[in-house]
Amino acid sequence: MDGLRAFGANYTEFTRRFATWLGLHSTDAAALVEILYAEDQGAPLSPARLSERVSLSSGATAILLKRLEQAGHIVRTRESTDRRVVTLRSSPDIRPRAMAFFGPYSERMAEAMAAYPPEEIERFEQFLGTLRSTMDALLANEYENGGPTPPAP
Repeated sequence: MDGLRAFGANYTEFTRRFATWLGLHSTDAAALVEILYAEDQGAPLSPARLSERVSLSSGATAILLKRLEQAGHIVRTRESTDRRVVTLRSSPDIRPRAMAFFGPYSERMAEAMAAYPPEEIERFEQFLGTLRSTMDALLANEYENGGPTPPAP
Protein backbone atom coordinates (compact mmCIF):
# COMPACT_ATOMS: atom_id res chain seq x y z
CA MET A 1 0.00 0.00 0.00
CA ASP A 2 2.89 2.36 0.71
CA GLY A 3 4.13 1.87 -2.86
CA LEU A 4 0.70 2.72 -4.28
CA ARG A 5 0.43 5.78 -2.03
CA ALA A 6 3.89 6.95 -3.13
CA PHE A 7 3.06 6.36 -6.81
CA GLY A 8 -0.15 8.39 -6.39
CA ALA A 9 1.79 11.19 -4.73
CA ASN A 10 4.31 11.22 -7.59
CA TYR A 11 1.50 11.29 -10.17
CA THR A 12 -0.02 14.24 -8.33
CA GLU A 13 3.39 15.93 -8.45
CA PHE A 14 3.59 15.39 -12.23
CA THR A 15 0.18 17.06 -12.58
CA ARG A 16 1.30 19.94 -10.33
CA ARG A 17 4.40 20.47 -12.47
CA PHE A 18 2.29 20.30 -15.63
CA ALA A 19 0.18 23.08 -14.13
CA THR A 20 3.26 25.20 -13.44
CA TRP A 21 4.62 24.46 -16.93
CA LEU A 22 1.36 25.69 -18.50
CA GLY A 23 0.87 28.54 -16.02
CA LEU A 24 -2.35 27.02 -14.64
CA HIS A 25 -3.76 26.40 -11.19
CA SER A 26 -3.19 22.77 -10.19
CA THR A 27 -6.95 22.05 -10.16
CA ASP A 28 -7.26 23.39 -13.72
CA ALA A 29 -4.37 21.18 -14.85
CA ALA A 30 -5.87 18.15 -13.11
CA ALA A 31 -9.14 18.78 -14.96
CA LEU A 32 -7.30 19.20 -18.25
CA VAL A 33 -5.45 15.90 -17.67
CA GLU A 34 -8.80 14.19 -17.00
CA ILE A 35 -10.23 15.62 -20.24
CA LEU A 36 -7.18 14.48 -22.23
CA TYR A 37 -7.19 11.03 -20.65
CA ALA A 38 -10.91 10.52 -21.27
CA GLU A 39 -10.43 11.48 -24.92
CA ASP A 40 -7.53 9.02 -25.20
CA GLN A 41 -9.81 6.31 -23.81
CA GLY A 42 -12.50 7.13 -26.39
CA ALA A 43 -14.95 8.30 -23.72
CA PRO A 44 -14.89 12.12 -23.62
CA LEU A 45 -16.30 13.72 -20.51
CA SER A 46 -19.34 15.87 -19.90
CA PRO A 47 -19.01 18.73 -17.41
CA ALA A 48 -20.95 16.67 -14.83
CA ARG A 49 -18.60 13.70 -15.18
CA LEU A 50 -15.56 15.98 -14.95
CA SER A 51 -17.04 17.50 -11.81
CA GLU A 52 -17.14 14.02 -10.25
CA ARG A 53 -13.59 13.23 -11.37
CA VAL A 54 -12.05 16.37 -9.87
CA SER A 55 -14.39 16.57 -6.85
CA LEU A 56 -15.78 20.02 -7.53
CA SER A 57 -19.31 21.35 -7.39
CA SER A 58 -21.05 21.98 -10.70
CA GLY A 59 -20.65 25.73 -10.18
CA ALA A 60 -16.92 25.50 -9.49
CA THR A 61 -16.53 23.20 -12.49
CA ALA A 62 -18.33 25.71 -14.72
CA ILE A 63 -15.91 28.45 -13.63
CA LEU A 64 -12.91 26.13 -14.14
CA LEU A 65 -14.13 25.20 -17.64
CA LYS A 66 -14.57 28.87 -18.53
CA ARG A 67 -10.92 29.50 -17.55
CA LEU A 68 -9.69 26.51 -19.60
CA GLU A 69 -11.80 27.56 -22.58
CA GLN A 70 -10.62 31.20 -22.40
CA ALA A 71 -7.01 29.97 -22.22
CA GLY A 72 -7.61 27.98 -25.42
CA HIS A 73 -7.03 24.59 -23.78
CA ILE A 74 -10.49 23.06 -24.26
CA VAL A 75 -13.57 23.35 -26.42
CA ARG A 76 -17.14 22.44 -25.61
CA THR A 77 -19.00 20.55 -28.31
CA ARG A 78 -22.50 19.21 -28.79
CA GLU A 79 -22.00 15.77 -30.29
CA SER A 80 -25.06 14.00 -28.92
CA THR A 81 -28.41 13.85 -30.64
CA ASP A 82 -29.61 15.49 -27.42
CA ARG A 83 -28.26 19.00 -28.06
CA ARG A 84 -28.36 19.78 -24.34
CA VAL A 85 -25.45 17.35 -23.75
CA VAL A 86 -22.06 19.07 -23.75
CA THR A 87 -18.88 17.14 -24.52
CA LEU A 88 -15.48 18.42 -23.38
CA ARG A 89 -12.61 18.19 -25.85
CA SER A 90 -9.02 19.32 -25.71
CA SER A 91 -8.13 22.06 -28.16
CA PRO A 92 -5.84 21.22 -31.08
CA ASP A 93 -3.15 23.44 -29.54
CA ILE A 94 -2.97 21.76 -26.12
CA ARG A 95 -2.54 18.12 -27.17
CA PRO A 96 1.00 18.56 -28.60
CA ARG A 97 2.01 20.48 -25.48
CA ALA A 98 0.61 17.75 -23.22
CA MET A 99 2.41 15.10 -25.27
CA ALA A 100 5.67 17.05 -25.01
CA PHE A 101 5.32 17.25 -21.24
CA PHE A 102 4.08 13.72 -20.54
CA GLY A 103 6.06 12.01 -23.33
CA PRO A 104 9.09 11.12 -21.16
CA TYR A 105 6.72 9.89 -18.43
CA SER A 106 4.83 7.66 -20.87
CA GLU A 107 8.04 6.27 -22.37
CA ARG A 108 9.54 5.41 -18.97
CA MET A 109 6.30 3.82 -17.74
CA ALA A 110 6.12 1.70 -20.92
CA GLU A 111 9.74 0.61 -20.41
CA ALA A 112 9.08 -0.31 -16.78
CA MET A 113 5.97 -2.30 -17.66
CA ALA A 114 7.74 -4.11 -20.50
CA ALA A 115 9.84 -5.89 -17.88
CA TYR A 116 6.76 -7.88 -16.80
CA PRO A 117 4.86 -10.54 -18.74
CA PRO A 118 1.36 -9.56 -19.92
CA GLU A 119 -0.25 -12.08 -17.54
CA GLU A 120 1.42 -10.42 -14.57
CA ILE A 121 0.33 -6.95 -15.71
CA GLU A 122 -3.23 -8.27 -16.16
CA ARG A 123 -3.21 -9.75 -12.67
CA PHE A 124 -1.94 -6.46 -11.25
CA GLU A 125 -4.68 -4.57 -13.12
CA GLN A 126 -7.24 -6.90 -11.55
CA PHE A 127 -5.72 -6.22 -8.12
CA LEU A 128 -5.90 -2.47 -8.71
CA GLY A 129 -9.49 -2.83 -9.92
CA THR A 130 -10.38 -4.63 -6.70
CA LEU A 131 -8.74 -1.90 -4.62
CA ARG A 132 -10.56 0.78 -6.58
CA SER A 133 -13.99 -0.86 -6.25
CA THR A 134 -13.35 -1.30 -2.52
CA MET A 135 -12.51 2.41 -2.18
CA ASP A 136 -15.51 3.40 -4.34
CA ALA A 137 -17.81 1.37 -2.05
CA LEU A 138 -16.29 2.96 1.06
CA LEU A 139 -16.68 6.47 -0.37
CA ALA A 140 -20.28 5.79 -1.42
CA ASN A 141 -21.27 4.26 1.92
CA GLU A 142 -19.22 4.71 5.09
CA TYR A 143 -17.62 7.98 3.91
CA GLU A 144 -20.65 9.38 2.07
CA ASN A 145 -21.06 12.24 4.57
CA GLY A 146 -17.38 12.97 5.07
CA GLY A 147 -16.34 9.96 7.14
CA PRO A 148 -17.21 7.86 10.11
CA THR A 149 -18.44 9.50 13.29
CA PRO A 150 -15.41 10.76 15.20
CA PRO A 151 -14.80 9.31 18.64
CA ALA A 152 -15.96 11.43 21.58
CA PRO A 153 -13.17 13.51 23.18
